[in-house]
Amino acid sequence: RGNTALSVSMTAVSTAVAIVMTPLNLALWAGMYEPTAAILRAVSLDPLDMLLAVALLLGLPMAAGMAIGHRFPRLVARVHRPVRAASLLIFGLFVVGALAANWRHFVDWVGFVVFAVLLHNATAIASGWAAARVAGLPERDRRAVAIEVGIQNSALGLILVFNFFGGLGGMAIVTAWWGIWHLIAGLSVATWWSRRDPGGETA
Repeated sequence: RGNTALSVSMTAVSTAVAIVMTPLNLALWAGMYEPTAAILRAVSLDPLDMLLAVALLLGLPMAAGMAIGHRFPRLVARVHRPVRAASLLIFGLFVVGALAANWRHFVDWVGFVVFAVLLHNATAIASGWAAARVAGLPERDRRAVAIEVGIQNSALGLILVFNFFGGLGGMAIVTAWWGIWHLIAGLSVATWWSRRDPGGETA
């Protein structure tokens, strides 16, 4: 019972912005912490290479999807559910592969990883909702903002980890569990809110 139009718009904008901001943020924040800065130097990460990769992974599918949806709306309506199911299956295989390849590290760090991801995700969802409330948005919009801030593209993270960092254990584990937890958290929050009227407010 959130503002679906706002959610879709935010997803489109954040996807477009992520094409540029993902490599810049990684270079900035990872470069400020010496252990991760050393990893960046070791893999010789080129922000331009990552920019191109993110553009291909995010920008190209988004542009293609918008074009196909505009040109063939009936076809999109028919294949929407099968494509969504297939994408979830592929994502699940990515997650299972990442965990299987780093199972020993996962067992050693599972407690810390689970807690860190849970805390980060809960903080993101709560911050998104609170910021929308402070901005004076109606409850339907607050819910949309909370979901958009709290739920991120874990599949993109896994692809970047394996392409640019060779499937580095810690990064792969955190990203894989992040993907699993986002499904749990997203479905839980959506179910909770679906049973609660947003107060009749409109966007």
